[in-house]
Amino acid sequence: MSRPTLKLSERAAARHAAKVLTMKITVYGKQMTVRESLKSVIEKKLMKFDKFFGEETEAIITCKARKGVKILEITISYGGATFRSEEESDTFITALDRAIESLERQIRKNKTRLEKMMKQGAFVIEAEDDDEFEEEEDFSIRMKTYPPKPMSPKEAILQMNLLGHAFFVFCDDETNETCVVYKRKDGGYGLIVPEN
Repeated sequence: MSRPTLKLSERAAARHAAKVLTMKITVYGKQMTVRESLKSVIEKKLMKFDKFFGEETEAIITCKARKGVKILEITISYGGATFRSEEESDTFITALDRAIESLERQIRKNKTRLEKMMKQGAFVIEAEDDDEFEEEEDFSIRMKTYPPKPMSPKEAILQMNLLGHAFFVFCDDETNETCVVYKRKDGGYGLIVPEN
């Protein structure tokens, strides 16, 4: 009995079908519709992270286009940790490749700290590539204090800009909650508030 001859792309598809993706992947388009072909490429490329993460991993991919630039953001949540990368390019595939490289660098750079929460044996597979990534040494933590004067988010943004910082922690004058304002890559501002 002879085996059927498969073309190269059919063989690759058969290999992909045999692998089961453990990560739950959700792909969104901001003010756009993401094609099924792009969703398929994203799922295939994210399979490489299965060696690091367990079954309860969730990945959210957001695609958006702004002034001809394609922007792809990957956020992976696993074991209480969040890994995030956002990349821009002229194509979504290039942005995806760059975002994946960035996430791999984050994981390898912090591998000792992450080994306790990552999938068993996650770093054994890639041991020969470790020379490529220099692991970050112990954190050097500098403590600062801030006046607990309640203020509005707009006033906090003003304070942040006056100090020349990328973020500012403050006490919201309406809710009395500790909040954070930060400068976004797109030039806008963000506000982080506690979840109730």
